[in-house]
Amino acid sequence: MQTDRRHFLFSSVALALGAALPGVLFAQSAAAAPYERLPRPLPKEGAGKIAVLEFFSYGCNHCNDFHPIIGKWAARQPAHVVFRRVPVAWNAAWASLARLYYALEINGELAKLDSKVFDTLHKQRQKLYTDKIILDWYAKQGGNREKFGEIMKSFSVMSKVNQGEKLRQSAEVDSVPAVVVDGAYKMQGATYEELLDNTDRLIARIKGQEKS
Repeated sequence: MQTDRRHFLFSSVALALGAALPGVLFAQSAAAAPYERLPRPLPKEGAGKIAVLEFFSYGCNHCNDFHPIIGKWAARQPAHVVFRRVPVAWNAAWASLARLYYALEINGELAKLDSKVFDTLHKQRQKLYTDKIILDWYAKQGGNREKFGEIMKSFSVMSKVNQGEKLRQSAEVDSVPAVVVDGAYKMQGATYEELLDNTDRLIARIKGQEKS
């Protein structure tokens, strides 16, 4: 199940009332096909490489559930599979979380603090939706508040957020988590495990076609 942008107004109202973004739940039936072909393919990674993009947000309940599953999946991928995560920025709260993601990445702290961000939002129910709250949280993790604040506001981080949003729009992603393979296929599945099984089969097929 996914958080749908079309229903995001509900989450925005919840945020305004001081509630944590819950992620809007909706039923997803088993897909007739294992993927949806994008009308306009994204740029390729390069010869011999197959890109797998995960569009997500720290603020999404379903992304929180998917995080450990796709993390284990990504860890066992061969060298020709390039896995990349793209945080979406649908409103000010999620844009702040996207900047947090890229700042952690640039600062070399993503592996250390990535799961802690999810836990803070979804287990501890702390609202990391403004720069001040994010920087207060980061300082409690032992980081330099001022330095990290500069990174979050940097041109590099803002560029990454903008590039991510352009990718999301090109891939026509309106719900998260979403997985796009080889710039051309938006994966489907009734469960997260089925979605990744379908992803494995598609990767194997693409790799076989490249060899033939």
